[in-house]
Amino acid sequence: MTRRVLVTIVVIVTALLLQSTVFAQLKLLGVRPELMYLITIVIAIIEGPNEGAVTGFAAGLAQDFLLNQPKGITALTLTLVGYAAGLARQYIVSPSPLLPMILVGVGTAAGVTFYQVVAFLLGQLQETFTFAIRVTLLSALYGAILTPIVYPLLRRVIEGSRPTRVVRF
Repeated sequence: MTRRVLVTIVVIVTALLLQSTVFAQLKLLGVRPELMYLITIVIAIIEGPNEGAVTGFAAGLAQDFLLNQPKGITALTLTLVGYAAGLARQYIVSPSPLLPMILVGVGTAAGVTFYQVVAFLLGQLQETFTFAIRVTLLSALYGAILTPIVYPLLRRVIEGSRPTRVVRF
């Protein structure tokens, strides 16, 4: 159990550092990737809704504190996205390798939209509607493009952190 928690913390910290340093410079038409959405959705796909929600909350809170954003909006958003992605994966039975890409794209688009609506309602968002749509679509596209790279790595790390079962007779 502690090994899984440590692995999740390392994944969140690594993604947060990459997002705030390397990927802050790599922009696709002025939009940077949302790695926190990506890792939350991928962990939710692999582990289920509860693990996705917990990872989303921890990742969102870490991002809120590191990037000096309004506290709690990203945590709420990623908690809901992680839980929803975990639930969606339970009801989809397709073995298609495109499924994680689609779930990440749709989940990121929904999460960024939810974040922007809440931030707007709280008076924290000052951008135009067209800019918000562009950010939503490009963030979803960026996340879907990064999924074939991140998904196998996270799957291997998460599955490697599971405790081995011992059967006694």
